[in-house]
Amino acid sequence: MRSVAPRWRKSTRSDNDGNCVEVADNLSGVVLVRDSKDRPGPALAFHPAAWRSFVAFAKAARDR
Repeated sequence: MRSVAPRWRKSTRSDNDGNCVEVADNLSGVVLVRDSKDRPGPALAFHPAAWRSFVAFAKAARDR
């Protein structure tokens, strides 16, 4: 079986002063989130449905 490496991308909502999160959503069954200032550090793991719910909630809160 071939393993797939996470493809990290910077959040489009991250600012330019280093307060960034990176997301890897190319893996089956999991979305990873990490602090771009601590790339070798820990990553949070979310079920894809939970991640979609979080993003929808954040967008709705932003638009209020």
